[in-house]
Amino acid sequence: MRKKENYISFNTINFNQLKKIVNIQEVDFEEKFNDWFNFSYLISDEETYFLKNLISKNKFFISSFSEDELKAEFLIPLLNRVSFWVNNKRAWYSRPLSAKINNVEIGGFADFMVACGDENPEKPYFFIQEFKREGKTVHPKNQLLAEMIVATELNKTIFFCGAYITGREWHFVILEKNADNFFQYYISRTFDSMYFPNLSQIFINLQFIKESLKN
Repeated sequence: MRKKENYISFNTINFNQLKKIVNIQEVDFEEKFNDWFNFSYLISDEETYFLKNLISKNKFFISSFSEDELKAEFLIPLLNRVSFWVNNKRAWYSRPLSAKINNVEIGGFADFMVACGDENPEKPYFFIQEFKREGKTVHPKNQLLAEMIVATELNKTIFFCGAYITGREWHFVILEKNADNFFQYYISRTFDSMYFPNLSQIFINLQFIKESLKN
């Protein structure tokens, strides 16, 4: 039986717990996102209509959505429009993920990940966390960081990208692990998804992730 002191769930982890497991700190360097956010992608007229319609349908309700409503009405249509089916990689919802980090197992269900696999995800490439409506007390940033740290362990990599959502607001995140087993993370500016220029940029940012899956 799993001992509570040796296991922490994505759903409950806070930043102080995370810092006790790994050496991690935030770095303020917006230029870190330059390559990601300057990805060359021309949004078509059809995609423009889709994005504007998505805003029109949701802008008066998104702040009061439940998690399931936020997923069903806004996020899943947006993510399906991007379509992450590339090279045996695809989108997965609410799938288990875990790894032991410095003798502590971190795990739980990832709200959304892009990963390879057939019936089960095997190697994660990107996370979006969490489908929480505005006003929730557990911050999705900490859950996202925990998932990204687990992914670096599973993938044996030193770089990972993700995003977290609170209602209408999106933040993109880059995590790096250096040679001394020290983690640094970078958080982008806020993107208000109910503002068309911002939603367009979110869409382009997700297209960048899709393009990176081809490599």
